[in-house]
Amino acid sequence: MKLEKRNEGGPVEPEETDTPRGKKPVVVYIMVLFIAAFLLMAWSFASHQRSNTEALGRLQSSVTAMREVQDLQDQVIALQKELAKTEKRVEELEEETSSRQEALEDLEKQREAMQRLYMLQQQYSAGDYTDCRQIINEFESFGYVEHLPRLSDSGVTSPTERYQQLKEAVELRLAETQEEAQE
Repeated sequence: MKLEKRNEGGPVEPEETDTPRGKKPVVVYIMVLFIAAFLLMAWSFASHQRSNTEALGRLQSSVTAMREVQDLQDQVIALQKELAKTEKRVEELEEETSSRQEALEDLEKQREAMQRLYMLQQQYSAGDYTDCRQIINEFESFGYVEHLPRLSDSGVTSPTERYQQLKEAVELRLAETQEEAQE
C-alpha cells in the first residue's frame, strides 16, 4: 500500500535507477575483459615482434657467415687452381732441367771423348803406339766411341771416322812392330 500512496493511485513502475545500476557492473566487467584481452594481445604481439626480430638477426648473421664461408671456399678453389698450375709448371721445369742435365752430361762425355781423341792423335804423331793402344782400350771400356760426333763440317773427317782410322793405323803399326821383333 505504501506504493499506491506514492503514485497516487496509478500502477507501480519499477524505479529507473535500479535498471542501469544493475547493468553498469556487467558493462564494466566486459570492458575490463576487453581491455585485458587487448593488453594480452598487445603483449603477445610485442613478444612475437621481439622474437621475430631476434630470429631475423640470427638469420642475418647466419647469412653473413654463409657469405663469408662461400667467399673462403671461392678463395680456396682459386688457390687450388693456382697450386695446380704451379705444380704443373714445376713439373715442366723439372722435366726441362732433367733434359738439360742429360744434354749437359752428353756434352761433357762428348768433350771427354774429343779430348781422348786428341790425345790419341798426339800419341800417334809422336809414334808412341803403346800409349795409343792404352788410349784405345780406354775409349772402348768407357764407351767414348758412342759420344764422338758422327758428322763433320765442310768436308773434314768426322771424329768417329778419324778414331777408326787411328785405331786401324795403330793396330797396323803394332803388328809391324811385333813382326820386326820376331825377326
